[in-house]
Amino acid sequence: MKCYYCALEGKESEAVAICIVCGMGLCMDHAIRKDIDLWEGGYPLPSKRVKAPLPRILCPECYAALYEKGK
Repeated sequence: MKCYYCALEGKESEAVAICIVCGMGLCMDHAIRKDIDLWEGGYPLPSKRVKAPLPRILCPECYAALYEKGK
């Protein structure tokens, strides 16, 4: 699989990850690693945060949509 963003730029590079939201193939230059907190517990409460964050890989567009406010 090739990196989608590199293909748009006319370059060819292998994808090393897939965006967890949209499924786009990404190279190392375009992949964004984001650690998210994971919560567990019963409904409605109590809930507690799991000790270690869960790593996720996102493309630049999905990262901007989820984490950059005010755009």
